[in-house]
Amino acid sequence: MKDAYYLFQSGELQRRNNTLLLISKSGRKHYIPVMKVDSVHAFGNIILNSRLLDFLSQMGIALHTYNYYGNYTGTYYPKDSNISGFLHVKQAQYFLDPKKRLEIAVSIVHASIHNMIRIITRYSSTVPIMEELQCLHEFKNAALSAQSIHELMGYEGSARKAYYQAFAKALDVDFEGRLKRPPKGRLNALISFGNTLLYTETVSRIYQTQLDPSVSFLHEPSTRRFSLCLDLAEMFKPVIVDRIISTLVGKNILNDSDFDDTFDGTYLSRDGKRKFVELFSRRLKETVTYPRLKRKLSYRNIIQQECYKLIKHLLGIEPYSAFRVWW
Repeated sequence: MKDAYYLFQSGELQRRNNTLLLISKSGRKHYIPVMKVDSVHAFGNIILNSRLLDFLSQMGIALHTYNYYGNYTGTYYPKDSNISGFLHVKQAQYFLDPKKRLEIAVSIVHASIHNMIRIITRYSSTVPIMEELQCLHEFKNAALSAQSIHELMGYEGSARKAYYQAFAKALDVDFEGRLKRPPKGRLNALISFGNTLLYTETVSRIYQTQLDPSVSFLHEPSTRRFSLCLDLAEMFKPVIVDRIISTLVGKNILNDSDFDDTFDGTYLSRDGKRKFVELFSRRLKETVTYPRLKRKLSYRNIIQQECYKLIKHLLGIEPYSAFRVWW
């Protein structure tokens, strides 16, 4: 599978013959091996033109952009070569049917809480988190009997609150609760940036399939976001994002210069983003034995497999069972 490419330098991104070339402000040239790239993430100030966008579209490469704070600002989404009108109609039908929509959403939330439990249980022998674990088990069971999306979202929100309280205890860091806009405190800054990376990675994975990223089941579809990406990312946050945060904090990889507190909120500096992205990219390439296929898959592949599982459900081929940590 092709890989994501992360740009932190500012400059001009060009098409040069049949590859990509970044010319930095200092005039330094850096060629990007286009045949190995499926998405480009631009964290610096990038100048581009329509010739470049046409080339990215030909190559099926998505371009994700971020602002100074590391917040996702948008995606140049190439012309969809995998479009399926039939699947689009099916996806919309499942969203419009309250029972069918709830069935998928329940599977997502139940699996998400299951994954939170599996990750946080690893700390239970050394950290006093039994109360939070009990809450997580209760919300996991309650999710199965939810009668509406609103009720289900309430269980998911309460579970994540308990989970982050336990996670902060495990990391031995100060945490006043999940604060997103803007993120307050260093743990919130790490969670927000990691979730943003996972969201855009999920956008790229969905693009490789025939799913419509704007039609979701747990989150409400809305303007200015691909809500299906939010659905699918829920299950992978504990396994990918939070494990990276645990490594960064537990191994003291980050220092004061990796955070920026000069604005209203706390954000990662450019060096802090680089460190996070390095581990994120490495984590997506890690492999585990995937039971359904009986072979090893990377986490990037597993996210895409989740898309295919959902497609099979929508087409009536196989009931959807959301991703659960099995190891």
